Amino acid sequence: MPRIDSFLKLGLAQGCSDVHLAVGVPPMLRMNGDLMPIKFRHLSGEELESYVMEILSDSQKEYFGTGKDLDFSYVGEDGGRFRVNLFRKDTGVGAVFRHIPNEVPTLEKLNVPKVIRDFCDYHQGMVLVTGSTGTGKSTTLAAMIDHLNKSRNLNIISLEDPIEFVHPSKNSQVIQRELGTHLRSFADGVRSAMREDPDVILVGELRDAETISMAMTAAETGHLVLGTLHTTGAVKTIDRIIDALPGELREQTKAFLSQSLKAVVTQVLCKTPDGRGRRAAMEILVNNRAISKLIMTDQTHQIPAQLQTGRDLGMQLMDMALLQGIENGEIDPDDAFRFATDKQKFQRFVTDTSILPTLGG
Repeated sequence: MPRIDSFLKLGLAQGCSDVHLAVGVPPMLRMNGDLMPIKFRHLSGEELESYVMEILSDSQKEYFGTGKDLDFSYVGEDGGRFRVNLFRKDTGVGAVFRHIPNEVPTLEKLNVPKVIRDFCDYHQGMVLVTGSTGTGKSTTLAAMIDHLNKSRNLNIISLEDPIEFVHPSKNSQVIQRELGTHLRSFADGVRSAMREDPDVILVGELRDAETISMAMTAAETGHLVLGTLHTTGAVKTIDRIIDALPGELREQTKAFLSQSLKAVVTQVLCKTPDGRGRRAAMEILVNNRAISKLIMTDQTHQIPAQLQTGRDLGMQLMDMALLQGIENGEIDPDDAFRFATDKQKFQRFVTDTSILPTLGG
Protein backbone atom coordinates (compact mmCIF):
# COMPACT_ATOMS: atom_id res chain seq x y z
CA MET A 1 0.00 0.00 0.00
CA PRO A 2 1.40 3.43 -0.89
CA ARG A 3 2.41 5.22 2.31
CA ILE A 4 0.32 8.25 1.41
CA ASP A 5 -2.82 6.11 1.78
CA SER A 6 -2.37 6.15 5.56
CA PHE A 7 -2.94 9.92 5.66
CA LEU A 8 -5.88 9.66 3.26
CA LYS A 9 -7.47 6.87 5.27
CA LEU A 10 -7.12 8.94 8.45
CA GLY A 11 -8.66 11.95 6.72
CA LEU A 12 -11.65 9.94 5.53
CA ALA A 13 -12.16 8.50 9.00
CA GLN A 14 -12.25 12.05 10.40
CA GLY A 15 -14.71 13.19 7.71
CA CYS A 16 -12.42 15.78 6.12
CA SER A 17 -12.92 17.32 2.68
CA ASP A 18 -9.21 17.74 1.84
CA VAL A 19 -5.83 16.41 2.91
CA HIS A 20 -2.93 18.89 2.58
CA LEU A 21 0.69 17.75 2.41
CA ALA A 22 3.50 20.31 2.45
CA VAL A 23 7.16 20.47 3.43
CA GLY A 24 7.99 21.78 6.89
CA VAL A 25 4.60 21.13 8.50
CA PRO A 26 2.66 18.01 9.48
CA PRO A 27 -0.13 16.74 7.21
CA MET A 28 -3.29 18.83 7.58
CA LEU A 29 -6.99 18.07 7.21
CA ARG A 30 -9.70 20.47 6.03
CA MET A 31 -12.53 19.95 8.51
CA ASN A 32 -15.76 21.86 7.80
CA GLY A 33 -13.79 24.70 6.26
CA ASP A 34 -10.96 24.87 8.84
CA LEU A 35 -7.43 23.51 8.35
CA MET A 36 -6.24 21.31 11.23
CA PRO A 37 -2.84 19.54 11.61
CA ILE A 38 -2.72 15.87 12.53
CA LYS A 39 -0.33 14.50 15.15
CA PHE A 40 2.65 13.68 12.96
CA ARG A 41 6.17 14.95 12.41
CA HIS A 42 6.92 17.82 10.04
CA LEU A 43 7.40 16.45 6.53
CA SER A 44 10.77 16.84 4.86
CA GLY A 45 11.07 17.58 1.16
CA GLU A 46 12.71 14.25 0.39
CA GLU A 47 10.13 12.31 2.40
CA LEU A 48 7.11 13.98 0.82
CA GLU A 49 8.47 13.63 -2.70
CA SER A 50 9.01 9.92 -2.13
CA TYR A 51 5.40 9.60 -0.94
CA VAL A 52 3.87 11.18 -4.02
CA MET A 53 6.17 9.41 -6.48
CA GLU A 54 4.74 6.09 -5.27
CA ILE A 55 1.31 6.92 -6.73
CA LEU A 56 2.35 8.50 -10.06
CA SER A 57 2.51 6.71 -13.42
CA ASP A 58 5.65 7.06 -15.53
CA SER A 59 3.96 9.62 -17.78
CA GLN A 60 2.81 11.64 -14.76
CA LYS A 61 6.33 11.60 -13.31
CA GLU A 62 7.69 12.82 -16.63
CA TYR A 63 5.09 15.62 -16.85
CA PHE A 64 5.61 16.73 -13.25
CA GLY A 65 9.37 16.62 -13.83
CA THR A 66 9.04 19.42 -16.39
CA GLY A 67 8.09 21.79 -13.56
CA LYS A 68 4.35 21.93 -14.30
CA ASP A 69 1.53 21.37 -11.81
CA LEU A 70 -0.21 18.03 -12.12
CA ASP A 71 -3.95 17.37 -11.71
CA PHE A 72 -5.18 13.79 -11.59
CA SER A 73 -7.60 11.38 -9.94
CA TYR A 74 -6.38 8.88 -7.38
CA VAL A 75 -8.17 5.89 -5.89
CA GLY A 76 -6.67 4.52 -2.69
CA GLU A 77 -6.45 0.82 -1.92
CA ASP A 78 -9.51 1.11 0.35
CA GLY A 79 -11.56 2.57 -2.52
CA GLY A 80 -11.43 6.22 -1.46
CA ARG A 81 -11.41 8.54 -4.49
CA PHE A 82 -9.55 11.85 -4.60
CA ARG A 83 -8.91 14.75 -6.95
CA VAL A 84 -5.23 15.61 -6.59
CA ASN A 85 -3.27 18.77 -7.32
CA LEU A 86 0.49 18.27 -7.14
CA PHE A 87 2.77 21.32 -7.27
CA ARG A 88 6.22 22.64 -6.41
CA LYS A 89 6.99 25.65 -4.24
CA ASP A 90 10.06 27.23 -2.64
CA THR A 91 10.45 24.51 0.00
CA GLY A 92 9.67 21.54 -2.23
CA VAL A 93 6.68 19.47 -3.31
CA GLY A 94 3.14 20.16 -2.14
CA ALA A 95 -0.07 18.19 -2.67
CA VAL A 96 -3.79 18.62 -1.98
CA PHE A 97 -6.12 15.62 -2.05
CA ARG A 98 -9.82 16.53 -2.38
CA HIS A 99 -12.11 13.66 -1.34
CA ILE A 100 -14.70 12.70 -3.96
CA PRO A 101 -17.55 10.63 -2.46
CA ASN A 102 -18.19 7.34 -4.26
CA GLU A 103 -21.92 8.05 -4.21
CA VAL A 104 -23.01 10.81 -6.58
CA PRO A 105 -25.00 13.42 -4.59
CA THR A 106 -28.61 14.10 -5.52
CA LEU A 107 -30.25 17.50 -5.81
CA GLU A 108 -32.62 16.44 -3.05
CA LYS A 109 -29.78 15.53 -0.69
CA LEU A 110 -28.03 18.83 -1.39
CA ASN A 111 -31.34 20.62 -0.68
CA VAL A 112 -30.77 23.12 -3.48
CA PRO A 113 -33.52 25.54 -4.57
CA LYS A 114 -36.15 23.91 -6.80
CA VAL A 115 -35.22 26.14 -9.73
CA ILE A 116 -31.87 24.30 -10.05
CA ARG A 117 -33.84 21.18 -10.99
CA ASP A 118 -35.77 23.23 -13.53
CA PHE A 119 -32.50 24.17 -15.26
CA CYS A 120 -32.02 20.48 -16.06
CA ASP A 121 -35.19 20.59 -18.19
CA TYR A 122 -33.65 23.00 -20.71
CA HIS A 123 -32.94 21.46 -24.10
CA GLN A 124 -30.40 24.06 -25.24
CA GLY A 125 -28.50 27.10 -24.02
CA MET A 126 -25.90 27.62 -21.31
CA VAL A 127 -26.17 27.21 -17.54
CA LEU A 128 -23.16 28.28 -15.46
CA VAL A 129 -22.27 27.31 -11.90
CA THR A 130 -19.69 29.72 -10.52
CA GLY A 131 -17.79 30.49 -7.34
CA SER A 132 -14.34 30.45 -5.81
CA THR A 133 -12.29 27.25 -5.56
CA GLY A 134 -13.73 24.84 -3.02
CA THR A 135 -17.30 26.16 -3.00
CA GLY A 136 -18.91 22.94 -4.23
CA LYS A 137 -19.39 23.77 -7.93
CA SER A 138 -18.42 20.24 -9.01
CA THR A 139 -20.82 18.73 -6.48
CA THR A 140 -23.76 20.81 -7.73
CA LEU A 141 -22.98 19.96 -11.36
CA ALA A 142 -22.59 16.27 -10.51
CA ALA A 143 -26.05 16.31 -8.92
CA MET A 144 -27.48 17.99 -12.03
CA ILE A 145 -25.87 15.38 -14.29
CA ASP A 146 -27.22 12.62 -12.04
CA HIS A 147 -30.73 14.10 -12.29
CA LEU A 148 -30.48 14.22 -16.09
CA ASN A 149 -29.03 10.71 -16.16
CA LYS A 150 -31.99 9.32 -14.20
CA SER A 151 -34.84 11.36 -15.64
CA ARG A 152 -34.13 11.75 -19.37
CA ASN A 153 -32.82 9.68 -22.31
CA LEU A 154 -29.82 11.69 -23.40
CA ASN A 155 -26.24 11.51 -24.62
CA ILE A 156 -24.30 13.41 -21.94
CA ILE A 157 -20.63 14.21 -22.57
CA SER A 158 -18.67 15.45 -19.55
CA LEU A 159 -15.24 17.07 -20.01
CA GLU A 160 -13.36 17.21 -16.71
CA ASP A 161 -9.98 18.08 -15.21
CA PRO A 162 -9.72 15.49 -13.72
CA ILE A 163 -12.73 13.13 -13.61
CA GLU A 164 -14.26 13.43 -10.15
CA PHE A 165 -17.66 11.82 -9.55
CA VAL A 166 -18.11 8.69 -11.66
CA HIS A 167 -21.53 8.48 -13.39
CA PRO A 168 -22.65 4.98 -14.44
CA SER A 169 -25.09 5.32 -17.35
CA LYS A 170 -28.75 4.97 -16.26
CA ASN A 171 -31.54 6.21 -18.53
CA SER A 172 -28.96 8.36 -20.30
CA GLN A 173 -25.56 7.53 -21.73
CA VAL A 174 -22.84 9.40 -19.81
CA ILE A 175 -19.41 9.71 -21.44
CA GLN A 176 -16.72 11.16 -19.17
CA ARG A 177 -13.47 12.42 -20.71
CA GLU A 178 -10.45 13.70 -18.82
CA LEU A 179 -8.15 16.57 -19.74
CA GLY A 180 -4.63 15.30 -20.40
CA THR A 181 -5.80 11.68 -20.63
CA HIS A 182 -8.52 11.72 -23.30
CA LEU A 183 -8.28 15.28 -24.65
CA ARG A 184 -5.65 18.00 -25.03
CA SER A 185 -7.83 20.94 -24.01
CA PHE A 186 -11.40 21.79 -23.07
CA ALA A 187 -11.80 23.58 -26.40
CA ASP A 188 -10.74 20.43 -28.29
CA GLY A 189 -13.10 18.41 -26.13
CA VAL A 190 -16.09 20.64 -26.96
CA ARG A 191 -15.16 20.61 -30.64
CA SER A 192 -15.06 16.80 -30.64
CA ALA A 193 -18.22 16.51 -28.53
CA MET A 194 -20.26 18.43 -31.10
CA ARG A 195 -19.44 15.64 -33.61
CA GLU A 196 -20.59 12.93 -31.17
CA ASP A 197 -24.36 13.58 -31.26
CA PRO A 198 -24.55 15.12 -27.77
CA ASP A 199 -27.62 16.40 -25.97
CA VAL A 200 -25.72 17.80 -22.97
CA ILE A 201 -22.08 18.91 -22.77
CA LEU A 202 -20.48 19.64 -19.41
CA VAL A 203 -17.34 21.77 -19.62
CA GLY A 204 -15.28 21.49 -16.43
CA GLU A 205 -14.00 25.05 -16.67
CA LEU A 206 -14.45 27.90 -19.15
CA ARG A 207 -10.87 28.96 -18.61
CA ASP A 208 -9.91 30.68 -21.88
CA ALA A 209 -11.35 32.51 -24.85
CA GLU A 210 -11.24 29.48 -27.17
CA THR A 211 -13.13 27.26 -24.71
CA ILE A 212 -15.73 29.97 -24.06
CA SER A 213 -16.19 30.50 -27.80
CA MET A 214 -16.61 26.76 -28.49
CA ALA A 215 -19.06 26.40 -25.58
CA MET A 216 -21.08 29.33 -26.91
CA THR A 217 -21.24 27.71 -30.34
CA ALA A 218 -22.44 24.45 -28.79
CA ALA A 219 -25.13 26.26 -26.78
CA GLU A 220 -26.33 28.15 -29.87
CA THR A 221 -26.59 25.01 -32.00
CA GLY A 222 -29.14 23.07 -29.99
CA HIS A 223 -27.18 21.66 -27.05
CA LEU A 224 -27.47 22.21 -23.31
CA VAL A 225 -24.06 23.34 -22.08
CA LEU A 226 -23.21 23.23 -18.37
CA GLY A 227 -20.00 24.90 -17.24
CA THR A 228 -18.09 26.58 -14.45
CA LEU A 229 -16.26 29.86 -13.98
CA HIS A 230 -14.25 31.11 -11.01
CA THR A 231 -16.40 34.22 -10.61
CA THR A 232 -18.16 35.42 -7.48
CA GLY A 233 -21.49 36.74 -8.77
CA ALA A 234 -23.86 36.83 -11.73
CA VAL A 235 -22.73 40.28 -12.91
CA LYS A 236 -19.03 39.36 -12.68
CA THR A 237 -19.73 36.17 -14.63
CA ILE A 238 -21.36 38.03 -17.51
CA ASP A 239 -18.66 40.71 -17.54
CA ARG A 240 -15.90 38.05 -17.46
CA ILE A 241 -17.27 36.31 -20.54
CA ILE A 242 -17.62 39.58 -22.46
CA ASP A 243 -14.10 40.68 -21.49
CA ALA A 244 -12.56 37.28 -22.27
CA LEU A 245 -13.32 37.44 -25.98
CA PRO A 246 -11.72 39.82 -28.51
CA GLY A 247 -13.16 43.33 -28.68
CA GLU A 248 -14.45 42.87 -32.23
CA LEU A 249 -16.68 40.05 -30.92
CA ARG A 250 -18.15 42.12 -28.09
CA GLU A 251 -21.55 42.72 -29.70
CA GLN A 252 -21.77 39.11 -30.83
CA THR A 253 -20.94 37.90 -27.31
CA LYS A 254 -23.55 40.19 -25.76
CA ALA A 255 -26.12 38.89 -28.23
CA PHE A 256 -25.27 35.31 -27.25
CA LEU A 257 -25.53 36.03 -23.53
CA SER A 258 -28.82 37.86 -23.93
CA GLN A 259 -30.37 34.98 -25.88
CA SER A 260 -28.60 31.72 -24.95
CA LEU A 261 -27.37 32.21 -21.38
CA LYS A 262 -30.19 30.58 -19.44
CA ALA A 263 -28.97 30.86 -15.85
CA VAL A 264 -26.03 31.65 -13.57
CA VAL A 265 -25.70 30.05 -10.14
CA THR A 266 -23.02 31.44 -7.81
CA GLN A 267 -22.40 29.58 -4.60
CA VAL A 268 -20.48 29.74 -1.34
CA LEU A 269 -20.19 27.11 1.39
CA CYS A 270 -21.18 28.23 4.88
CA LYS A 271 -20.78 26.34 8.13
CA THR A 272 -23.90 24.93 9.73
CA PRO A 273 -24.81 26.36 13.17
CA ASP A 274 -23.38 23.28 14.96
CA GLY A 275 -20.08 23.58 13.03
CA ARG A 276 -20.26 19.96 11.90
CA GLY A 277 -21.02 20.53 8.25
CA ARG A 278 -21.38 23.08 5.48
CA ARG A 279 -24.31 24.17 3.34
CA ALA A 280 -24.34 25.94 0.02
CA ALA A 281 -25.86 29.41 -0.29
CA MET A 282 -26.66 30.35 -3.87
CA GLU A 283 -27.13 33.53 -5.85
CA ILE A 284 -29.35 32.69 -8.82
CA LEU A 285 -29.91 34.54 -12.08
CA VAL A 286 -32.59 33.31 -14.48
CA ASN A 287 -32.36 35.12 -17.79
CA ASN A 288 -35.50 36.97 -18.83
CA ARG A 289 -36.40 39.85 -21.13
CA ALA A 290 -35.36 42.53 -18.63
CA ILE A 291 -31.93 40.99 -17.95
CA SER A 292 -31.42 40.33 -21.65
CA LYS A 293 -31.98 44.04 -22.34
CA LEU A 294 -29.54 45.07 -19.58
CA ILE A 295 -26.84 42.86 -21.13
CA MET A 296 -27.38 44.30 -24.61
CA THR A 297 -27.32 47.90 -23.37
CA ASP A 298 -24.18 47.50 -21.19
CA GLN A 299 -26.15 47.99 -17.97
CA THR A 300 -25.17 44.78 -16.18
CA HIS A 301 -24.67 46.81 -12.98
CA GLN A 302 -28.47 46.96 -12.75
CA ILE A 303 -28.86 43.15 -12.76
CA PRO A 304 -28.79 42.82 -8.91
CA ALA A 305 -32.04 44.79 -8.75
CA GLN A 306 -33.61 42.23 -11.10
CA LEU A 307 -32.40 39.36 -8.92
CA GLN A 308 -33.97 41.04 -5.91
CA THR A 309 -37.37 41.40 -7.55
CA GLY A 310 -37.34 38.13 -9.51
CA ARG A 311 -38.21 35.72 -6.68
CA ASP A 312 -41.23 34.37 -8.57
CA LEU A 313 -38.77 33.05 -11.20
CA GLY A 314 -36.45 31.56 -8.56
CA MET A 315 -33.96 34.43 -8.59
CA GLN A 316 -32.17 35.65 -5.50
CA LEU A 317 -29.16 37.69 -4.43
CA MET A 318 -26.48 36.03 -2.31
CA ASP A 319 -27.49 38.16 0.69
CA MET A 320 -31.09 36.95 0.30
CA ALA A 321 -29.91 33.32 0.32
CA LEU A 322 -27.72 33.90 3.38
CA LEU A 323 -30.53 35.58 5.33
CA GLN A 324 -32.90 32.75 4.45
CA GLY A 325 -30.29 30.24 5.60
CA ILE A 326 -29.97 32.00 8.96
CA GLU A 327 -33.74 32.19 9.42
CA ASN A 328 -34.09 28.46 8.62
CA GLY A 329 -31.33 27.55 11.09
CA GLU A 330 -29.21 26.08 8.29
CA ILE A 331 -26.27 28.52 8.25
CA ASP A 332 -23.99 29.83 10.99
CA PRO A 333 -24.71 33.60 11.31
CA ASP A 334 -21.02 34.47 11.78
CA ASP A 335 -20.08 32.66 8.57
CA ALA A 336 -22.97 34.31 6.73
CA PHE A 337 -21.66 37.71 7.85
CA ARG A 338 -18.25 36.94 6.32
CA PHE A 339 -19.81 36.15 2.93
CA ALA A 340 -22.43 38.92 2.91
CA THR A 341 -22.19 41.90 0.59
CA ASP A 342 -24.28 44.29 2.69
CA LYS A 343 -22.82 43.32 6.06
CA GLN A 344 -24.91 45.82 7.98
CA LYS A 345 -27.98 43.63 7.45
CA PHE A 346 -26.24 40.73 9.18
CA GLN A 347 -24.68 42.47 12.18
CA ARG A 348 -27.67 41.78 14.45
CA PHE A 349 -27.25 38.01 13.94
CA VAL A 350 -23.51 37.87 14.71
CA THR A 351 -22.53 35.98 17.87
CA ASP A 352 -18.75 36.52 17.63
CA THR A 353 -18.51 40.32 18.00
CA SER A 354 -14.77 40.23 17.26
CA ILE A 355 -15.56 39.89 13.54
CA LEU A 356 -17.60 43.11 13.49
CA PRO A 357 -15.93 46.23 12.10
CA THR A 358 -14.63 48.65 14.71
CA LEU A 359 -15.77 52.25 14.67
CA GLY A 360 -12.85 54.60 14.13
CA GLY A 361 -12.58 57.65 16.32
